[in-house]
Amino acid sequence: MFSGVALATMLQVMPLVTVAQGGSSLITGTREVVIRSAGEWQALWKEHTPQPSPVVDFSSSMVVGIFLGTRPTAGYRVDVVATKIEGDSLVVEYSERGPRPGAVAAQVLTSPFHIVKLPARPGTVLFRKVDPPA
Repeated sequence: MFSGVALATMLQVMPLVTVAQGGSSLITGTREVVIRSAGEWQALWKEHTPQPSPVVDFSSSMVVGIFLGTRPTAGYRVDVVATKIEGDSLVVEYSERGPRPGAVAAQVLTSPFHIVKLPARPGTVLFRKVDPPA
């Protein structure tokens, strides 16, 4: 059994801020991304959308994103729900939702995404899919 102090040392939650989220990315394949420089950010943003990119200070921040790829209807969503330090790794937990069974959904191709900014951290980034909140 871990003490409260030991557990807090092992699992440290990191704050995150949504940079962009929606159902319409030009990135049509499934992708998990870690961006640590302005050059990488500009390249990803240009691939994602023709709109101007949000400003990110990479001296103190990094960006992670989840792109679900093309989906056959509206009603799909991806959410980064938590970022945690576990040992030497940053773990990005995310959930996916689709249309409810029997729901009427627009017959349009979508490509859901969620991009978040968090404090810069070197090292390994792992992505973990979790069940959506009830």
